[in-house]
Amino acid sequence: MNKLFIKKYLFYTIFGILVGLVVGGLDTIFGIVLIQISEIRDKLMPLIALFLPFIGIFITLMYKNFGKNSIKGMNLVFSVANDNKKEEIPRRLIPFVVISTWLTHLFGGSAGREGVAVQIGATFSNSFGKILLKYIDLDWSKEKKIIISTGMAAGFAGLFGTPMAATIFALEVLTLGLLDYTALFPALVASFTAYGTSTFLGLPHFHIDIRSIPEMNFKNIVLVVIASLFFSIVGMSFAILLKLFKVKSQKLFSSPVKRIFYGGIIVSVLIILFWNGRYSGLGTNLINQSFGITDGKIYYYDWILKLLLTVLTLSIGFQGGEVTPLFAIGASFGVFIAGFIGLPVMFLAAIGYSAVFGAATNTFLASFLIGIEVFGYKMAPFLFLGCAISYLFSGEVSIYSEQKKMNPKI
Repeated sequence: MNKLFIKKYLFYTIFGILVGLVVGGLDTIFGIVLIQISEIRDKLMPLIALFLPFIGIFITLMYKNFGKNSIKGMNLVFSVANDNKKEEIPRRLIPFVVISTWLTHLFGGSAGREGVAVQIGATFSNSFGKILLKYIDLDWSKEKKIIISTGMAAGFAGLFGTPMAATIFALEVLTLGLLDYTALFPALVASFTAYGTSTFLGLPHFHIDIRSIPEMNFKNIVLVVIASLFFSIVGMSFAILLKLFKVKSQKLFSSPVKRIFYGGIIVSVLIILFWNGRYSGLGTNLINQSFGITDGKIYYYDWILKLLLTVLTLSIGFQGGEVTPLFAIGASFGVFIAGFIGLPVMFLAAIGYSAVFGAATNTFLASFLIGIEVFGYKMAPFLFLGCAISYLFSGEVSIYSEQKKMNPKI
């Protein structure tokens, strides 16, 4: 065991713990405030949604005048991690993405939160890593991707409470067809530390055991495969429409201010018309109803309206993530097709929750692991099958436009 090997393990042990502690704390602040904001929004609907277009102007001007290149968000993180030497992640990205996401949710936009958590983690680890490497004889250009991946893992784990999935997500998502294990150790340390930190500080995480699991036989395997083909179409459709809406909106309104204002008017009207805010925010209401945690019915159109409103909200310039809405879309779509497929409702909702996420992000192992961590290990065989089929047949389009394409799926 040479000195460089020992030095790197010592460095990444300390680095992973520190990143996990700080990012787990930041995730907790962001997540708890977001929960409180969502409760305020629900009480003030529909009036508060009328101000969404004007908040959109504020967000756009804030980024334009003071945000530097942080408006690029997740694509900036991917670009820097994949060694674009012309790009840098500014520290100001953290307050900008947090504040703009809070505002998007408060005023009724349909968006997620994972993008924020991952950006928080990547930005902090990138800046902190640069500082530490000044005092340690390690090459920044060689360690940069590992350092950013470590922060991405911490951000995901701290917010969602799924450290195994977070670790693999950070290794798997940057490049399609390549699982890069060089960041495994620090990502593992940081993700479990961030998870422990956010849990200790009181950030709630969604976990539920699925008790009605069918027998693993030929008939049920075929039924899960059929359902998973539909899940792959849903996830792929989300990614395709997100890309399409962004291109169309930019052609229609070259000015970002006009784009977010007029697009915000459309989102605001639709949010109010469609069940007075049912499709605002994260979509956790649909997730809770899908699994019987709260009272309420899942309707056959819930998944498509949540999909369209999330794509519209994000494509015109509002901030947030895509993953929690993808969970909601997958779960509610699973509830919808359960009657046709002939499998238990919550069982199929759980597979949809995981598989649609995997299809839209081109991540097989991360989607499988998040299903296990959220729904229990008894679901593992069916989750593995569902996530694999959904991943393989969803094409290579992704919600992350800067995701590198290294190897084809088939």
